Amino acid sequence: MDLARHITQIAFSSEFGRQMRFIAGPRQAGKTTTARQFLTSVSSSALYYNWDNRAIRDAYIKNNHFFSTDIYNCPPTAEGKRWVCMDEIHKYPDWKNILKDFFDSFHEDLLFIVTGSARLDMMRKSGDSLTGRYFHFRLNPIILSELCCQQNTPPPDYATKWVKERLDTPTYNNIEMQSLLRYSGFPEPLFTSSDRFHNRWKSTYLDTLIREDLREITQIKTLEKTAVLMQLLPERIGSPLSINSLTGLLNCSFATVANFLNALELGYLIFRIQPYSNKIARSIKKEKKVYFYDWTRAEGEGAKFENYVAMEFKSRLDFWQDGGYGTFELYYVRDRDGRESDFLVVKDSLPWLLIEVKLKRSPIEYQHKKHSQLLGDIPFIQIVHEENVAEKCGSGLYQMSASRFF
Repeated sequence: MDLARHITQIAFSSEFGRQMRFIAGPRQAGKTTTARQFLTSVSSSALYYNWDNRAIRDAYIKNNHFFSTDIYNCPPTAEGKRWVCMDEIHKYPDWKNILKDFFDSFHEDLLFIVTGSARLDMMRKSGDSLTGRYFHFRLNPIILSELCCQQNTPPPDYATKWVKERLDTPTYNNIEMQSLLRYSGFPEPLFTSSDRFHNRWKSTYLDTLIREDLREITQIKTLEKTAVLMQLLPERIGSPLSINSLTGLLNCSFATVANFLNALELGYLIFRIQPYSNKIARSIKKEKKVYFYDWTRAEGEGAKFENYVAMEFKSRLDFWQDGGYGTFELYYVRDRDGRESDFLVVKDSLPWLLIEVKLKRSPIEYQHKKHSQLLGDIPFIQIVHEENVAEKCGSGLYQMSASRFF
């Protein structure tokens, strides 16, 4: 199934000039498919090079600019350039200097797409000689608006406008959302739509990632314990994660467990959300929440739905930030008395939208109203799994079905 991913609206835009477009994200999330579909759309399908292929690596050894013989067999775009994709090049030794050479030699004629996962993200965080030659874009698992073939729009200045737009659009995509909740946002299990396939896929995915990706990118010698850690996390989804509580279960030091979590995050198995402390009296400041990129790994209907909502927001905020629309961050709010709001969107360092997640429609609890006021009277929305819910519950307070909001 050909699916237009939101990333294509920004990653291949002429607004980002001559820079290489680095596309990183979880294994099997659709990076290669997205790149190849775009190359086909601009008549450059012949300029796709997978560095997992021995023939490509051998061609490079013989001629460092091996692709130069293919360039002029493809028509240029309206801007007069061709697009080239170097897939999995980060697995090749000295790949950063190779890309630097490609860019410096051909940036006047070519636009480069580079796809990969953890190594690309490591480089972005550490910085090196490629700085200034690329922009980084994140491709997450499929979300509801992508599955429904809808465009992702730039963020409005005020979150209230975004919420009201959804309130004024009486469309529920419940069938599509149930497919996502059941099979995940990873293309293969999602479109296969088989419980047995999905079960096998989940097990194989984890084994492969730990055996191959994490072993390559970390210095951890006992990676088998990361698999044990993955078994401990599902029941902890949606709650502040205490590393101390895991040390005894894993028989490891605090630093070792912290390294395991960093490895899982680097490998795009989990992502973590920090507590927001500004303006919230007696807020907790350390313990993060953890969520899976594959929300079907969470235990229980409520945890799975909260994980799904977290991924929906993360994907949307990544799109807005990578598209140059501002700096967006996802937090949660919790004070030391246990009063919590599940998510907080912060735009350009200012609180923007407060969110709570519920399975069913219910009255909005006092702490959310209080948090909304303390954070600057920002809008609050309660997102529910239940269908046919769309209402305003007071000034700046809303409740809506996820299948409508997303």
